Amino acid sequence: MKMKSSPGKNTAATLSDLGEDRVVAALIQGFAAGADVLVGAGDDCAVIGRPRDRRWQLLKTDAVVEGVHFLPEEDPRRVGWKALCRAISDIAAMGGVPGHALITLAATGSTPFARVKALYAGLQKAARKYGVALVGGETSRSPGPLFLSIALTGWVEPKYCLRRSGGRPGDSLYVTGRLGGTLAGKHLDFSPRLEEARWLAAHFKPHAMMDLSDGLATDLPRLAAASQCGYEIEEDRLPLAVGCGPRQAMTDGEDYELLFSIAARSGTSLEVAWKRRFPRLPLTCIGRLTHQSKAGNRNVSRGYDHFAQP
Repeated sequence: MKMKSSPGKNTAATLSDLGEDRVVAALIQGFAAGADVLVGAGDDCAVIGRPRDRRWQLLKTDAVVEGVHFLPEEDPRRVGWKALCRAISDIAAMGGVPGHALITLAATGSTPFARVKALYAGLQKAARKYGVALVGGETSRSPGPLFLSIALTGWVEPKYCLRRSGGRPGDSLYVTGRLGGTLAGKHLDFSPRLEEARWLAAHFKPHAMMDLSDGLATDLPRLAAASQCGYEIEEDRLPLAVGCGPRQAMTDGEDYELLFSIAARSGTSLEVAWKRRFPRLPLTCIGRLTHQSKAGNRNVSRGYDHFAQP
């Protein structure tokens, strides 16, 4: 990446100037990858293993930061739940099963111990629910704000491993659940689609899949770009959370639903089988992948960006 400069002026780009995707792309350039690294930076998880292994290892790290991902006055049990479930959602997006987690907590010395205990109660609740073993971590003093960082392992069988990059022009695009509603508290109480993702991998194996963490308007272009495709969506078909409109569904972020592409000819059988297996969870076809030169809706709106937000 080239930074322009001129005498007497500091014109170096900031994180906000670049935005999250460009920052990450620049930082991961030159990352060393061993022979056992099947998928490195740029997908929902890293994948480690050999082609003939019975299982591949999944690696994921994630963080929640006070004032960014939750407010100081919010229930710490719900915050702990969210912290672990965010990482579990990425394991699900790869078609995998979560395994072991390390937790890092940084907080001011004046933080009430009862608050920290409640955070860990939420972590433990999520761990019990989704079969995760909490095996250690780190605590550190911080000048603030409080944050929790999660390092999570998992596994997936090679035949079930799903990536963002396998989409094909003509594929139908689907999302699970309903979109929008982050500000109403949905982001603290969501359920990662672990069972649904495993079922999809076993019965229909989508060509490409990811979880929706930054909003459809941000994450769909990522999936399309990884698959070297364009996309078209029908906004009037978006499954809306109560009280939300299409723009909120596109841009609110933190839905933690699955976005995936599948051959159009499989759509009808998928919808019938899904309704039978998961009758309470909507599955909606919202559009399709296209040839890259025919991308549609790319500039309709914009989802969440950690660095570009005002």
